Amino acid sequence: MAGTANSIITPQTPKSAHINQSFLANSTYSASPTNTALLVTAGANGSRLTKLRAIPAATVTVTQLQEFRSLDGGATKKFTNAALGAPSGYTMAATTLPPLVDFGYSDDTPKVLAPGEQLYVACGVAGSWSFEAEWADF
Repeated sequence: MAGTANSIITPQTPKSAHINQSFLANSTYSASPTNTALLVTAGANGSRLTKLRAIPAATVTVTQLQEFRSLDGGATKKFTNAALGAPSGYTMAATTLPPLVDFGYSDDTPKVLAPGEQLYVACGVAGSWSFEAEWADF
C-alpha cells in the first residue's frame, strides 16, 4: 500500500502466532544467538505488535525469556527485550495456575516492525514454553 503525504495509515490485517516448544538454553546476546525460534514476520508494509506473552508448558526453573529482532531473515539478530519467566520456578500441575509472562506491548505501547522484520524468542535456561503474539500488518 502506497502512503499518501499527511494521511494516517492504520494497521489493516490482524494476525496472531503461537509456538509451544522445548527450548535449549541461549546465553549468546551477540548477532548470532543460539536456540531461538521464529515467532513473528511483519508484513510487506511493516507491522504493529501489541502482544507478546509466554506461559510455561511444563515444569520450569527461573529463566530469562528473550526477544530478538532481525531485518535480514534471521542471519543477524539483535537482543531487544526480555522478561523474567517463572520468577520462583514453577511445577506444572493440574491444580495450579502457571505464571503468565507479559513482555509489555499493548495498543498503548506497541512495537513497530519494519517491512519483513522478524521476531525470534529464546530462553536463558532450557525449558518448555508457549509463546503467543498478536500484531497487525500495515
